[in-house]
Amino acid sequence: MLVTGKEILDHAHKNKYAVGAFNVNNMEIVQAIIAAAEQENAPVILQTSEGAIKYAGADYLYAMVALAASKTKVPVALHLDHGSSFEKVMLCIRNGWTSVMIDGSHHDLEGNIAVTKKVVEAAHFANVSVEAELGRLSGVEDHISVSEADAKYTNPDEAVTFVKETGIDSLAIAIGTAHGKYKGVPKLDFDRLQKIKELLDMPIVLHGASGICEEDLTRATKLGVNKINIDTDVRVAFADGIKGAWAKNPDEFDPRKLCGPAREAMTGVVAGKMRIFGCNGKA
Repeated sequence: MLVTGKEILDHAHKNKYAVGAFNVNNMEIVQAIIAAAEQENAPVILQTSEGAIKYAGADYLYAMVALAASKTKVPVALHLDHGSSFEKVMLCIRNGWTSVMIDGSHHDLEGNIAVTKKVVEAAHFANVSVEAELGRLSGVEDHISVSEADAKYTNPDEAVTFVKETGIDSLAIAIGTAHGKYKGVPKLDFDRLQKIKELLDMPIVLHGASGICEEDLTRATKLGVNKINIDTDVRVAFADGIKGAWAKNPDEFDPRKLCGPAREAMTGVVAGKMRIFGCNGKA
């Protein structure tokens, strides 16, 4: 069933667990994530980047997710990841997304508040929940590219002001994660996370979680993270599944026999993340 992101994350916040938010680009990825959610009896967020919308089309993506949600009993939210402008956010709201993120993190605090507040007013009128970001993650993912020099950790005091002024439903914070593949071992600022959670008492989002070790993900969840974004790990599983199928039969050209194993690989990865996040059995 298709629900808002707020409905899913408020329950996670109240009951102290995290929900996986997995990026989707095609049918096999949607099916893999839903299969994992059903297997684990877990609420789930399927999210799309602007790159995915450009690749597959907003109407196609919505149709796939809406159909999948209508055929399952677990709560499903369709979320826009890193919306770059008011116009891109409104495109998704008009096409049926139940949750959106406006990423004004490249602005100063005042500019971020202004663009986020505008989105909140429009989205809440349409009963769509809003995530925003304060602080900036380094790394590359689709149209997002931030150098290490431009990355910025979230200031707890600014977070209080930001939430109060905008009325957002969840806040993505920067505590040391990054988009894309990690070159080294990330060191997360758990003290900063704990302070922000205590000050805000609301759903907190962790971006760039692919490649973070299980111990750190578990600790982040216990300290108050309620939405954890996973993209790269799913992409890698997809690629590995296809490579494995080709390794067994280099002459294979049937896309079903290539994408089928990839779908199974992704389901296994997603289900494993759900167990780490503690959302299994929470649907």
